[in-house]
Amino acid sequence: MAASVPAYIGVGSNLGEPRAQVLAAFDALAALPHTQLVARSRLYRTRPFGPVKQGDFINAVARLETGLSARELLAAIRRIEAAAGRIRDERWGPRTLDLDLLLHGDAQIDTPDLTVPHPGIAERSFVLAPLRDVAPGLVVPGAGPVEDLLGALPADGIAEILDA
Repeated sequence: MAASVPAYIGVGSNLGEPRAQVLAAFDALAALPHTQLVARSRLYRTRPFGPVKQGDFINAVARLETGLSARELLAAIRRIEAAAGRIRDERWGPRTLDLDLLLHGDAQIDTPDLTVPHPGIAERSFVLAPLRDVAPGLVVPGAGPVEDLLGALPADGIAEILDA
């Protein structure tokens, strides 16, 4: 097994029972081989991103320590999505479960099937707010500190769920 690295997974859902699906995703991530769920963010209700009209999302971030490579972790989270009924048929469309590999250590990867840090991470408060919960001092490679990135964005369209 490779040395353990921190990895951050964005978790979101807006179909079925979104809150339950996000919580189940935390459990599924914790069960991955060579991986430990170190922290989970609060849950946030957020407006959908992109041009497709749809309901609000529940979003969160999981902080992992993993011995899986970025590619292995991506394959694992895609399996979790599939098990939750995720169908990839519409970009930015509604989904039962959306898991995004946001960061994998300090890696910067740009291949046709994997980009780390996740594209657009610096412009998405629905990613940065929960990321700040689990790693307040984190610096996104090539972008800057999470706190500064979040501070540069409008605060509307995102609300913490208090009963999470």
